[in-house]
Amino acid sequence: MKRILFILTTAILLSACANTTVEDDAAKREKLQQLKQQVHSLQQQIDSIEKELNSSEEVEVVKIKAQKLAQQKFEHFIEVTAKVEADQDVDVSPETSGIIKEILIKEGQNVSKGQLMARLNTDVLERSVDELEVQLTLATTNYERQKNLWDQNIGSEMEYLQAKNNKESLEKRIESLKTQIELAEITSPSDGVVDILYQEKGQIGSPQIPFAKVINISKLKIYGDVSESYLTKVHKGDAVQVRFPALSEDVNAKIDQIGNIIDPNNRTFRVRINLDNPDKTIKPNLVAILKLRDYVNNEAIVVPTLFIKEDFTGHYTYIVENEGGNPVAKKIYVTPGVNNNNLTEVVDGLTAGMQVISEGYNQVSNGTVVQLN
Repeated sequence: MKRILFILTTAILLSACANTTVEDDAAKREKLQQLKQQVHSLQQQIDSIEKELNSSEEVEVVKIKAQKLAQQKFEHFIEVTAKVEADQDVDVSPETSGIIKEILIKEGQNVSKGQLMARLNTDVLERSVDELEVQLTLATTNYERQKNLWDQNIGSEMEYLQAKNNKESLEKRIESLKTQIELAEITSPSDGVVDILYQEKGQIGSPQIPFAKVINISKLKIYGDVSESYLTKVHKGDAVQVRFPALSEDVNAKIDQIGNIIDPNNRTFRVRINLDNPDKTIKPNLVAILKLRDYVNNEAIVVPTLFIKEDFTGHYTYIVENEGGNPVAKKIYVTPGVNNNNLTEVVDGLTAGMQVISEGYNQVSNGTVVQLN
């Protein structure tokens, strides 16, 4: 407005100067005085109107909430799908071939290590043992007789040696048959439960055919495949949380073994967790989720991920600062780091003690006057 008045004044003065040929000096001075008074009056009116406008305008204040930043522990986790296996899961087979004569267990039955589970038919072997034992009795008598004669230097050495050899040969044959009879007994290799009976009485048992499955689920093995990119971040002994979605159950454990090879097909390495299962609610082949920690910072500056926005310059957030005695919103550019569970670590731009706007950050801009609730 002042500039317009100045131009107007200049124009009026120039116009007055243009009429110097028709007006005398006194008339000019009188006219000039009148124009100056008009300018003064207009300036007063302008100042009055500006004052009224300034007094009627109110500064917009945005109500917000702020969160004071402090250093805290920040962790990042990865999750991988894992598979549950029984520590002992054995398909039991007989050590020799034969018809199954007797089954002494049933599915679901608890068995102990060495317990007799079934027998194969050994009638032929047993009859052979009986026949050989009769022959052994005669051979033993003959051997003892020949030995007495030989001790008295009576008879030939050949007859003595033949009697001895015949006796020992029969003893070895009997021992061999008895061993075969023992092999015809199917026993449990460990403590556990008979989960499956594959065969029935009367079928032919063989070392190549499994007879039953014995499983012990009081102890479990859990295997998970982790991407090779985490090879230097996951270690033996690290704490791990095991979640079983089907059971809605979480169990804390530790990594017992790290695989020594990378699978070329999916570029992963295997981790193993040993887990006690005293109530036997966790079953083999159950799906498990392993939650592994791959990053930790005990003195991190952390803010909710929603607080961090992005423009063409970079990532930013708003903090509260005092300016002229009033709290105002200030736009701060930050460098975000790792994020986990809707929280983001800020590695640069924010320090402990700053107040970051937690509510109302979408209603402010840089310099907006704010009111803390």
